Amino acid sequence: MVVKIMLKQHIGAPDTPIVKKGDEVKKGQLIAEPAGLGANIHSSVYGTVSEVTGDAITIDAASEQPDEYVKIKPTDDILEAIKEAGVIGAGGAGFPTHVKLKADLKDGVVIANSAECEPTLHHNITFVEKDPNTVIRGLKYAMEVTGSKKGIVAIKPRHAQAVRALEAAVKDEKNIEIKFLPDLYPAGDERVIVREILGIDLTPGELPLKAGAVICNVETLKNIARAVEERRPVITKDVTAGGRLKDAKTGKVFLDVPIGIPAKVLIDKCGGYVEPHGEIIAGGAFTGKHGSEDMPITKTLGGVGVAMPFPNEKRKVGILGCECGAQQPRLKEIAKGMGAEVVAAVNCKRMEDIGKGRLRCNKPGVCPGQAESVLQLKKMGAQVLLVGSCQH
Repeated sequence: MVVKIMLKQHIGAPDTPIVKKGDEVKKGQLIAEPAGLGANIHSSVYGTVSEVTGDAITIDAASEQPDEYVKIKPTDDILEAIKEAGVIGAGGAGFPTHVKLKADLKDGVVIANSAECEPTLHHNITFVEKDPNTVIRGLKYAMEVTGSKKGIVAIKPRHAQAVRALEAAVKDEKNIEIKFLPDLYPAGDERVIVREILGIDLTPGELPLKAGAVICNVETLKNIARAVEERRPVITKDVTAGGRLKDAKTGKVFLDVPIGIPAKVLIDKCGGYVEPHGEIIAGGAFTGKHGSEDMPITKTLGGVGVAMPFPNEKRKVGILGCECGAQQPRLKEIAKGMGAEVVAAVNCKRMEDIGKGRLRCNKPGVCPGQAESVLQLKKMGAQVLLVGSCQH
């Protein structure tokens, strides 16, 4: 198998490779280092480097893949272990966790984000059900390194089995509690969590630290615990595959998928496609992007979805972008797949430009109603609408 490990799997510049073509590598071996803001990248397999480019390191995986891996260097420093292991935010944009946890939270709180909002993804909840204790240990390490005396697990009450598992895991923990999020999209957005759990409204662009909080996805906490306890680098990713797949119509969870393997491996493990099928989606249904069979698993890729074929739409289309759902570039991509002509485009009126063209919702999860925008698009010549709004 050919494994392609991308050099940009996090916020910041691509990593700098420290291996070259022809090198033999081991699972867990450091193969690229950050050039500024970023995180270490390790080989997920035993094999031989076949190509090194500015974008990726390609490895021809050996036929035998022992479970053993190269451990990160010994350290009693939690933050150093997290840094060495290359831990990043596994559920979002991939912000380096060792940077996020450089925070003074002696009067604050660390929140475990167990919302898992995307309707097609459920690998986070599956892991919580299977191993809640690892999540709680990861949370405690994050609390220790930030000086926080309080931890919260934020979860939707409809995940009853996961809630019961967590309740058992925290029953003897005096400083950790479970709090419930509303069953809305996007409850997993950090500003929604701060609003619903702490009662503080953050403005677009403000980080949870402004409210005295640090939020970590449950898979990130899993990786923290492994880095500290097992000296294990981040070499795998939990992924949900679903959609038009024979054995995964409601989503099939794969825990600890080697980073860099092609998505087609998971598609095949789900029995292949249900025909007819449409595009492959990288990520979840709402915020995912157009993908392909050969796209590699990364530290942040949580979903491999297979959609229905696009309808053939020849009428003039107006698009309505939303930061919580699909923004204009994704909607235009979908319209192109439909063969439609985009004649008008507007954003939800909650969208605000916070600088450098970055658009953020000023109240995520609370749709203001779109009647004005719909009428505007109609006046601009739209015959049908393509909408990315969070509640429509």
